[in-house]
Amino acid sequence: MPSRESHEYWQERRKSPPFGAAGNEFDLHRLRQGMAARQEPANRDVTCIRSQIDDTPCEWVVAPGADPELRLLYLHGGGYVSGAGENYLPLAADISTAAQCAVLLPDYRLAPEYPFPAGLEDCIRAHEWMLASGPFGAAPAKATFIAGDSAGGGLTLATLLALRDRHQALPIAAIPLSAFADLTLASESIQSQSGTEVFMDPSCLPGFVDLYTPSGDVHNPLVSPVFGDYTGIPPLLIQVGEYEVIRDDSVRVAAKARADGVEVKLEVWPGQVHVFQIRGLPESREAVERIADFMHAAYVANGGAGPPRACAALSSEALGSGGVGEAAGARS
Repeated sequence: MPSRESHEYWQERRKSPPFGAAGNEFDLHRLRQGMAARQEPANRDVTCIRSQIDDTPCEWVVAPGADPELRLLYLHGGGYVSGAGENYLPLAADISTAAQCAVLLPDYRLAPEYPFPAGLEDCIRAHEWMLASGPFGAAPAKATFIAGDSAGGGLTLATLLALRDRHQALPIAAIPLSAFADLTLASESIQSQSGTEVFMDPSCLPGFVDLYTPSGDVHNPLVSPVFGDYTGIPPLLIQVGEYEVIRDDSVRVAAKARADGVEVKLEVWPGQVHVFQIRGLPESREAVERIADFMHAAYVANGGAGPPRACAALSSEALGSGGVGEAAGARS
């Protein structure tokens, strides 16, 4: 059962048309303005360090006490056509605090100026670079992770597949959030959840697809990772909200990865919206804690002693939200 705050948030969002619907038509310029706005972490003790990977701007986020040799590559959302790492600084700070790791936010290239595979190549290069470079200079990583939301969730999965196929080093685990992973737009939830979705009207999705893949190669697993072969991919924690039109992309990826022998934890959070981890809700904080727990367990399973957990560093509401966390993950 969703929290009261979550239900009220959803009801308030329903008062405005989602992106792409009548009254909020597809406007790439306006979308980019909103998705690129810098959002500073609430905790002023969090360190943000701008860097550069070849021609790709990026930014490190390091919470107090975080281990700079434990590194998470976080790939922002934005439909493959918008977004920027600096819009995700608060979420990166929350993850860095909870998981006690350094988080790298790259500004991968966007369509339509740079269609597939440009952005994916930037993500692959960012992980390669992160293996040997940290927030304070050259230093080998103890362990790496990849996460991302929406289009960034799709890129998380595509990056894993590409790294595996190229015989490059893989992260020890990955966390796709609300992944946009089927650009053929075949998931049943696109229609079944159209009445509950508050951020993306189904009519906007073909616009993202056309801009990102003008070649029309939407069945390519690096474009639509739902069609990928996940053999040899590291453990996955997949989080998605019940109310999302692209919910079933995550459900289908989880089923395919499990069938290919991957350890998968799928959490479909009841009553939650697209990328609910950034909405400041009790479920947002609980989801970040679950991400941190998953990362910690993966690190220990790979022979690490495990970083000290920092649950208390997040809002106390994250630990006192009643049964919200237990009610989450209706499918696992």
